[in-house]
Amino acid sequence: MAINVSDLPPEYQAQAFRKWKAQQCRETPSQQMDVGAPPNTKYHNKPTERITPSGAVLRFQSRKEARRYDYLIRLEQIGQIRDLRLQVDFTLQEAYTDTEGRRVRAIRYKADFTYYRPPGTAGTGSHAAYWAEQSGAPWVLVVEDAKSRPTKTKTYAMKRKMLKDRFGLDIVEV
Repeated sequence: MAINVSDLPPEYQAQAFRKWKAQQCRETPSQQMDVGAPPNTKYHNKPTERITPSGAVLRFQSRKEARRYDYLIRLEQIGQIRDLRLQVDFTLQEAYTDTEGRRVRAIRYKADFTYYRPPGTAGTGSHAAYWAEQSGAPWVLVVEDAKSRPTKTKTYAMKRKMLKDRFGLDIVEV
């Protein structure tokens, strides 16, 4: 004996629809039922986009990372930093083949931002870039990562130590 959903009261129709939708999501997890709904993310961050003056679309993993990009772009425009780059890969350990012939993948760290700042500053002094240019001192490479408490995982801590050991670089967490 089949029941027609349209014969049910409205609150039961809604309940039946929710159960059907949940069942569909379990059967096809790769497809999202709500087209406009944002995807569920591991750390509940909200992916954000920025459009550059050239029209390129930059996608950031979180609003915090996008806000930091906006700030760094302003610093670069006024000359406080130079050569701002996004998503820079550092190879911490090369790939290799072990004695049993199994291939072991390389260990890599992907920094959110890298840029150069004048020596002896945090990159925010008003005339630091000018004086660094006049003195001929080399600018210092800065590696930045937008981090929150949940994203400071054991893997991240290991990679931070490996970056310091291999390249002598500290990660600035913002």
